[in-house]
Amino acid sequence: MKKLTFALVTALSLSTANAADYVIDSKDAHASVNFKIQHLGYSWLTGRFNDFKGTFSYDEKSPSAASVSVTIDTGSLDSNHSERDKHLRSKDFLSAKEFPKTTFVSTKVTDKGNGLLDITGNLTLHGVTNPVTIEAKKVGEGKDPWGGYRAGFSGTTTIALKDYGINDSLGPASQNVELSLHVEGVKQ
Repeated sequence: MKKLTFALVTALSLSTANAADYVIDSKDAHASVNFKIQHLGYSWLTGRFNDFKGTFSYDEKSPSAASVSVTIDTGSLDSNHSERDKHLRSKDFLSAKEFPKTTFVSTKVTDKGNGLLDITGNLTLHGVTNPVTIEAKKVGEGKDPWGGYRAGFSGTTTIALKDYGINDSLGPASQNVELSLHVEGVKQ
């Protein structure tokens, strides 16, 4: 339930001298935060959060020294259906007016080898903070065509809505939300 393969590695603040600091490239749409939840147990409802920002620090030689920080504009939820989006942003679910920001701040990164990481941290959603573990995978890193340097990660996780005080649901199969993240950071 609290497995977060969240490759939305935003603010990784490393404690080693070789760590590089990156800003997640959400402005140029090289990152995304997506969600998926069952609808009545019959199909999948998918969507994304259009506005978010974050940073991370990462050193390939010491991945476990990495850190991440991400802030999501809860009101930017987009399921490609405006009336449904209003309902999901309402007090029945996200209460986006009352809780306009969702955050993730890492507390520990575990290097599992071969580019696989467990990123543990605190997820604050709907005014509730819980620890989660993100299972992430490094996609790659290197120079870009504009003279910069980039690193990318991807991941997924599943969270239980009730753990964040969201008690409305669309049936027993709709209790958990899967998060899928794809992050490309620009080295600063």
